[in-house]
Amino acid sequence: MKVLLADKVAQECMDLLEQGGMSVDNRPGLPLDEKLEAVKDAVGLVVRSATTVDAAMMDAAPNLKVIGRAGSGVDNIDVEAATERGILVMNAPGENTLSAAEHAVSLLLSLCRNIPEAEAQMRSGSWSKKGLMGVELVDKTVGVIGLGRIGQAVATRLKGFGMRVLGYDPFLPPEIAESLGIELMELEQIWPQVDFLTMHTPLTERTRHLVNADVFATMKPGVRIVNAARGGLVDEAAMLQSLDAGHLAGAGLDVFEQEPLPVDSPLRTHPKVICTPHLGASTDEAQEKVAVRIAEQMTAYLKDGAVRNAVNSFSVDGATAVRLAPWLQLAESLGRLHAKFLDGPVTEIEIECAGDLLELPTQAVHAAVLHGFLENLLSRNVNLVNATSIAHENGYRIVEVIGNDTVGFAGLLKVRVEAGGRSHVVAGSVIGHSKPKLVQVDHFYFETQLKDWMLFVRNIDQPGRLAALTTEIAKHGLNVANLTLGRDADKGMALNAIQLDQEPQEEIQNALLALDGVEWACCVQY
Repeated sequence: MKVLLADKVAQECMDLLEQGGMSVDNRPGLPLDEKLEAVKDAVGLVVRSATTVDAAMMDAAPNLKVIGRAGSGVDNIDVEAATERGILVMNAPGENTLSAAEHAVSLLLSLCRNIPEAEAQMRSGSWSKKGLMGVELVDKTVGVIGLGRIGQAVATRLKGFGMRVLGYDPFLPPEIAESLGIELMELEQIWPQVDFLTMHTPLTERTRHLVNADVFATMKPGVRIVNAARGGLVDEAAMLQSLDAGHLAGAGLDVFEQEPLPVDSPLRTHPKVICTPHLGASTDEAQEKVAVRIAEQMTAYLKDGAVRNAVNSFSVDGATAVRLAPWLQLAESLGRLHAKFLDGPVTEIEIECAGDLLELPTQAVHAAVLHGFLENLLSRNVNLVNATSIAHENGYRIVEVIGNDTVGFAGLLKVRVEAGGRSHVVAGSVIGHSKPKLVQVDHFYFETQLKDWMLFVRNIDQPGRLAALTTEIAKHGLNVANLTLGRDADKGMALNAIQLDQEPQEEIQNALLALDGVEWACCVQY
């Protein structure tokens, strides 16, 4: 399996991938046309921030299964396009936390003490303090926007300087902020209070130009801003106007709306701006960490299907993956069974999880049901990454239910599909933590494993019907490996779940339907 390293990453990434049995094509910095040629036979692609992975690049690589970002941000990857194509996108969050946090603090300190300008004057032979008067951090107020790993690390370090830290993060529990000494506030409360502002949020449609002309107008004069997170969080044009007007005292930028920053950008030469070329994660330690992490994750996914740090699918640790595996097998089997049972256009798919199953990532189970259901109905590639989005694209209404009845099992997965004006229900459980079994089809209850070849037959519950079924199966040269019977005494009906040792011929279904008392028959291959 070929993995293309499209950007420069630490040697450890290549070494670990090769140790995992991958064929590594390490060619950073290729022109776009050569990059498209190099990726066409790759199953894995590793990038940093230099390569933009768009839909065209993905279409050039029909075998691509996973894109690994050796870092945390994935705004250079079209995640939506990857999801549509069933390509897993993973990153390596947290490995560059300290490097990014330290760089943000370095920019802030450099702004306070005019270090770049002072250094430039010294190099030119000057010895003058004129225009280099600085400010202290102690007793000043800083706003930290975004309190993930990096934002928290920055806040902790600035607390060490004796600063008052105001923070905004809609997802951070108040008790964690309190334990770090951060005062959580709404953005509108933060803007007018701060002497310094530092950005640590992802770039989304909601956060693009989060700091704009209106925000600068609400800030007090002399504020200094640092953005070492994502270009686009700050409206650069509005920032330049505020700098020129003397309202904003300075800006420290490691990221930009356009990267590389154009040579003629006024940000490069503005006396109140400090620029660095996206160096937040550029330390030996951080690059080694992300290289190791992304190589380990990609190898685990390509060899064993283990998903970690996925941004467009579920992620699980090793222990959870072991528990989840038989449930995913069951979920796909139930979905595949429903696809065979279809007797009209689908209007709704209801997926119910109950009991111990609720301790696992149920979104993965939902995706597995849809994967099994859709993979033989559609001509396009369907997998766990894109199954849910494809179901929605096809207009299926997906209902997710938390059940409270496991009918005696530790956990239960039940799937109901409405199609053609009728509703079918199938349910299953995992016995002994490792053996997935089918336990219900419509109003019939039994317990059977889903083997390679299965026959399901519904017939009148009368003497001789079972003998007639097995006789007909034998006539077609098929051996019955196991047979489980479910009965509905009130309706006088029986459902047979029959495991076969050989693949059944297409005509067996019609032959069974022709038998006296048989109402329905279905062949399923797993």
